[in-house]
Formats: sequence, C-alpha cells, structure tokens
Amino acid sequence: MAKKIIAVNAGPRKGWNTDTLIDEAIKGAKSAGAEVQKFNLFRLEKYTGCISCFGCKKNKYKGNCIRKDGLTEVLDAIREADGLIIGSPNYLGELTASFRALYERLVFQNLTYNTETPCCNENPIPTLLIMTSNAPDTMYEELLQNYQKVFNRFVGPTEVFVSGETLQLKDYSKTDWPWFFNAEERYERHEKIFPKEREAAFEKGKELVK
Repeated sequence: MAKKIIAVNAGPRKGWNTDTLIDEAIKGAKSAGAEVQKFNLFRLEKYTGCISCFGCKKNKYKGNCIRKDGLTEVLDAIREADGLIIGSPNYLGELTASFRALYERLVFQNLTYNTETPCCNENPIPTLLIMTSNAPDTMYEELLQNYQKVFNRFVGPTEVFVSGETLQLKDYSKTDWPWFFNAEERYERHEKIFPKEREAAFEKGKELVK
C-alpha cells in the first residue's frame, strides 16, 4: 500500500516561494510512490488556534482535538498519515498566524501533562518543515530549532529546510519606496540559487517517504 503524505501550505501566495518548495517536495514524495494530499490553510473555512478547552485531555478524546472548524480535516488527515510536509513564510520574525493555529492544535492534542507519558501520539511521522524568508538563511536558527524540538517530541522526527533572501515581488520598482536590500541581487539569487533549492526540496520529499 502506498504511503500517505500530507502537505500543508501555511502561506497565502499561490505559486510563490513557500508554495513552490512544498510542491517540489510533493513531487519528490510522489516519485517515491507516495500518495499526497495538500491543504492550503489560507483557503480553508474559518478556524482558530487552540482555545484551551482541554477536551483532548479526556481519555475519550485522547490525541484528538475536539474543536470542529476548518482545521479539523487537516488534523484528522495528519493523524492518519505516514509523513508531513509543512511550509510557511517568515512574517515579522515568526511563522504565519495560520501556521501557529495549526501548530497549537496539532501539538496540544498530544500533550498529556503526564510525567511518565508526556506525549500520547501513537503515530509519530517524519516531518519536513520548510520556511522561506526575506532574511538570510541563518537568521532564524533558534526559532526553527525550537519548532524542531517540539515537532520531534509531539509529531515525529523533523527536518528543517530554509530558503532565505527570497524574491518577494516580480518587480520591486513598482513599489513606492526604496528597499534596504539590493533588488538585483534578489533577482539573481532567484535565477541561480532558488532552482537548486527546488531540487533539494524534491529530494527531501523523496527521502520523507523512504
């Protein structure tokens, strides 16, 4: 039976950096024989982050967020998956609010507050966490290390992939103010480096299945 991979785009822009790298990872996973289901968080029905209802702390719902909204289908799919690809752009030094909403719900449902068994996740899955950023690749290492630790503990073994100094616009000259970085360098990087990152994302998606 083919492995089932869930891919989640926590960015709003279809066809841009985050979405592109996720799609490359999806292609890699499919090349290894996996079936992939993709969710775009910005196109779901209304949802929220964790509302701290503690319903998931009852044996009846152990490991299951009981909140019913646009994220329910995503959480259910991840719970039954063999792997997870999730990507987000960096907004103001953090991942998007949409990412955080899913992150809270995904992790908290598996947190027991029990010393002997702090995590009740019975299906840990390999995870690829992708972040794109206007900043250099290394600028948010601590942030990503913290996410990686939590994912490792409550979701499954997680690898982080970063694409920094990304191209945000096709034409920076059409904006009304000067940018603090060299736009020409961003165009050049997008032409020379980003294709290699796409290839790397493909390989990481492939490895996720193996």
